[in-house]
Amino acid sequence: MKEQLTRYIERARWFGGKGRSFEVTDSRRIHLTDPDSPPDTGPRVTIELAELTYAGGGSSDVYQVPASFYAEEQPALEHALIGTWDDDELGVVWCYDALHDHAATPVWLKGFATGLDNQEVTFRTVGSPEIALDDRSTLLSGEQSNSSVVFGESGLMKVFRRVTPGVNPDIEILSALTEAGNDHIAELYGWMETVTSEGGVLQLAILQQFLRTASDGWELALASLRNLFADGTVTAHEAGGDFASEAYRLGVAIAELHATMAEVFPTSTWTAEQLGEVADAMSVRLEAALPVVPELEEHASELHAQFDAIRHIAHPVVSQRVHGDLHLGQTLRTVKNWKVIDFEGEPAKPLAERSLPDIPWRDVAGMVRSFGYAAELSRIDHEQATGDADEQDAELAQQWATRNVGAFLDGYRESSGQEIDESLLTAYTADKAVYETVYEARNRPGWLSIPLSAVQRLATTHS
Repeated sequence: MKEQLTRYIERARWFGGKGRSFEVTDSRRIHLTDPDSPPDTGPRVTIELAELTYAGGGSSDVYQVPASFYAEEQPALEHALIGTWDDDELGVVWCYDALHDHAATPVWLKGFATGLDNQEVTFRTVGSPEIALDDRSTLLSGEQSNSSVVFGESGLMKVFRRVTPGVNPDIEILSALTEAGNDHIAELYGWMETVTSEGGVLQLAILQQFLRTASDGWELALASLRNLFADGTVTAHEAGGDFASEAYRLGVAIAELHATMAEVFPTSTWTAEQLGEVADAMSVRLEAALPVVPELEEHASELHAQFDAIRHIAHPVVSQRVHGDLHLGQTLRTVKNWKVIDFEGEPAKPLAERSLPDIPWRDVAGMVRSFGYAAELSRIDHEQATGDADEQDAELAQQWATRNVGAFLDGYRESSGQEIDESLLTAYTADKAVYETVYEARNRPGWLSIPLSAVQRLATTHS
């Protein structure tokens, strides 16, 4: 079984250790159905918690693999086959990823509806959600770090693939915002968890409101840019797909979200020493990035100066819980308003670090970079599609980004009542751009020019 799990995980889209050699060295099984039930009553459904040990450093991760076991091959599930073996507990089995299995996924719905607690796993609910047990499941494609299953037209279950002991920020924040009645989230219906051998909590999945008619914020931005480049004769504010009014409303939504988070979670005022630690951390990340992206070297002194500037801020800087990984892809536009999703924070960071308070300007900077990313990526796509590269396209892209960043900041400022803190926003934006250069250099070298152009503008503008 361990060999089959190793092979399945290493080729899975959601596996975060691509390029690293590992093996499944241990696993723990959680039963969601009775393992002694007759075979004709449906698949035996479990959660396999696979401990991965990486070659070289001895580091490890735990990944969650929901599994459905059958006594016979299921051709319709061939694409989700984990493997076949003589199982110590179940005998000869065919094992499939249960999230692909329509016969298995109702087990999770029943768990949430009944508040199942079988001493191996516990389902908890927020309020009194209405859960339809006969809703058919659809596994969504496109996610990279988790897996999401839609039930009918009302519920969405997100299964955390890489799991870490402790309270998941997505659950902690969504639960608090749901109970507070914030209107800019998809309501949390509940979550499932288990207890580790050390007595800690391991949270496995959430069930929340499915926003069936919502449009992805990133795709809406790209549609606006395609309209702009397709015309080619107008400015950003003249184009039929002008996005600025939506950017403004998004700024209002983020400000209102931050305000609720400040109400339901503790806040504090950072000392000069703490601001200095933030600046130090930014500079350390920059120095670590230089060997990976040598092109940053010519801008390093200007970037360090931007980070150092926050050491000298005299006014109070309030920290609070924030989203932590905010960008257009984490937003949805419904017919009513903007919604924000995925409050886990940056997946690559340790869980304890993702749960720390920060300042709202980190989220604002993430959105600023997202507008810039959309504009530059669209310009590149247009250039590749048409074979035409000219200064007008670059000017249009920058014009679109500037217009929408300005509208977003206007909405945020007017709703929050806070003036834009240029020193903090610039530092956090530069720090985000440096992070992006490393990510693209390692994963998508063809896109490296996108964050590098942002670094160059930041260094030139604020030098």
